[in-house]
Amino acid sequence: ARYPSVSLTGDISTTSLKLGDLGKNSTIGWSFGPTLSVPLFNGGQLQAAVDVAKAQRDQYFVAYKAAVLTALEDVENTTVSLSQERIRNGKLASSAKSYGDAARLERALYKAGETSLLDVLDAERSAYSADDSVLQSRVSIATDYIALNKALGGGWNGAIDTARPEIIDVRTGPRLASKTQ
Repeated sequence: ARYPSVSLTGDISTTSLKLGDLGKNSTIGWSFGPTLSVPLFNGGQLQAAVDVAKAQRDQYFVAYKAAVLTALEDVENTTVSLSQERIRNGKLASSAKSYGDAARLERALYKAGETSLLDVLDAERSAYSADDSVLQSRVSIATDYIALNKALGGGWNGAIDTARPEIIDVRTGPRLASKTQ
């Protein structure tokens, strides 16, 4: 709109009232010519509109860049969290195995009369606490995996029907309920 524009225009007119009278007592007029439009006196309005459009473009670009950086940050944070939680889970599983072995040894010593029941109960409490820590770590791994899938743009593509159970038979494994049931 800031630059001159050229256009071609044309016009045809007639004075006949009916289509059959077009060739008889009627006049046909026509005009054809170019039109030149030059924006001279607009007070900087067009330049201001261009500046506004450029500013909006820059604003949208900054918002897009921020969204991409935020998404990359989310992916990196959840990847690091998932990796660290897997390492922690391995250590907790090793610790839980050691506590379980210690509890079995304490039970064997108790049956042999070498230790007190309080020592057996203390060893079993420690083993249960270690098993609980392993389970909490597995929950954290699952949560981090879901967060990573979400950060990578994954999503759920279907609705969940809570009226039908997901697992039909324990012997056949988890599967979706069939639509005939």
